[in-house]
Amino acid sequence: MEGYLAIVLHAHLPFVRHPEHERFLEENWLFEAITECYLPLLQRLEGWRRDNLPVRLTLSLSPTLVSMLQDSLLQARYTRHLDGLIELAGLELQRTYWDRALHELAGFYYQRLRELRELWLGVQRDLVGALARYQESGHLEIITCAATHAVLPLLQHAPSVRAQVLVARDHYQCVFGRQCRGFWLPECAYGEGVEAPLQEADFRWFIVDTHGLLGARPAPRYGVFAPVYTPEGIAVFGRDPESSRQVWSRDEGYPGDPVYRDFYRDIGFDLDLDYLRPYLPSPDQRTFTGIKYYSITGPGTDKRPYDRALAVRRAGEHAAHFLHARIEQVRRLQGVTPVPPILVAPYDAELFGHWWYEGPEFLDALVRLMAQQRTLSFITPWEYLQRHATHQVARPMPSSWGEAGYWQVWVNESNAWIWPHLRVAQNRMTQLVKKHRRPHTLVKRALQQAGRELLLAQASDWPFILRTGTSPGYARQRIKDHLLRFNTLYDQLLHGRVDPLWLEQVEQRDNLFPNLDPTYWA
Repeated sequence: MEGYLAIVLHAHLPFVRHPEHERFLEENWLFEAITECYLPLLQRLEGWRRDNLPVRLTLSLSPTLVSMLQDSLLQARYTRHLDGLIELAGLELQRTYWDRALHELAGFYYQRLRELRELWLGVQRDLVGALARYQESGHLEIITCAATHAVLPLLQHAPSVRAQVLVARDHYQCVFGRQCRGFWLPECAYGEGVEAPLQEADFRWFIVDTHGLLGARPAPRYGVFAPVYTPEGIAVFGRDPESSRQVWSRDEGYPGDPVYRDFYRDIGFDLDLDYLRPYLPSPDQRTFTGIKYYSITGPGTDKRPYDRALAVRRAGEHAAHFLHARIEQVRRLQGVTPVPPILVAPYDAELFGHWWYEGPEFLDALVRLMAQQRTLSFITPWEYLQRHATHQVARPMPSSWGEAGYWQVWVNESNAWIWPHLRVAQNRMTQLVKKHRRPHTLVKRALQQAGRELLLAQASDWPFILRTGTSPGYARQRIKDHLLRFNTLYDQLLHGRVDPLWLEQVEQRDNLFPNLDPTYWA
């Protein structure tokens, strides 16, 4: 082999769970991702295992996502959601009977949803356990990220950074029963100081965006085609810009091809509301159903009906183009690096299937084409370090993979108000832990819940949503609710008057990380 390709899929969603409501609109974020991303990935993994293909992917599962996937309430609600979609697709078969193109697509959705339901029930609603089995078989390396996907450099509070890292480590070990070597920095956000808790937790590598590595001091001799070690001894991999551009670029990226399915044109917005109402999470609010009949088509023209067969063929063509470009890259690098170069290609897992409906077909075609050549092989970053252990020492540059490469997505006029409140809460959490060094059961429960509320308030998702404007009211309310609950717990603990009934209600609502250790904030 002349080089290696490390595809890293980062799967994350914010913790959204509302037992106080029978249906809740934002819980659909999880349900859409299961239907369009996680179950299709499981299908592909089974196909690769069945055909004995030499594939090694890295999958980052955020602790909040894992917690939701393992939650029995959300599992039951997803089953109800999937049953409703199947029923709606059945109605669409009848409604579109006289429109051949749409009728064929309705049949496609009906059959696909039934297959996904069979798989969902076949793994006994345990997606995390099913993915873990592919880690055991060698097809996946599953890694973790910060507990609630906080932008670590922006916390500016060492105990809070430590808690985000160590809670994630404990959670991973509890779920998967093994040590985790890789750590996904949320938003690929690096700042000097994150290494100390990563080192304490024994994480051995992480990824930064291209400029984060190219701007390292001293400059990396081999660019992004080999890792460096920080002075603390943790390996840093840089994102390959060409792999990124071919998938992510608005102008050059594959997902924008006109034959692919249009994400935004959904029957949830096209059809009569009374017809759709029984299948919507919020009966009076239109939203995506996942049943979409039109291709992207292009600007200035009427939308063409989606041609599924043509789109799948195009995904295969794009996979072949992608592989050819990677082979050309490693051939140009011959003799430049002392060991075979590594091309690190990190992506949001939700791109493959949700935003880019044909993304799973692209991955499947890529894996099958990779098996037919001998220039490039799949590898995980940890395997690369085991094979090639000696690398340059350098300090990465503060950076992220957000817009403009730094912090402006999470600190701007729409969300800057969050950070002063978090600063106060973070200092208060450390104060509480130091005050209650040997807490009795009720006080320990209150400390644990205060930690959960603070972690949830720190999630990067809320300032991101406020910036993009997708669900700003919900994001604003979530931050306020978590901070309000934290401050209530702070007052109760400070004055020695913990309300056990209220505490139990809050524990049942925000129920992740049952074994959380408050001393991490000390």
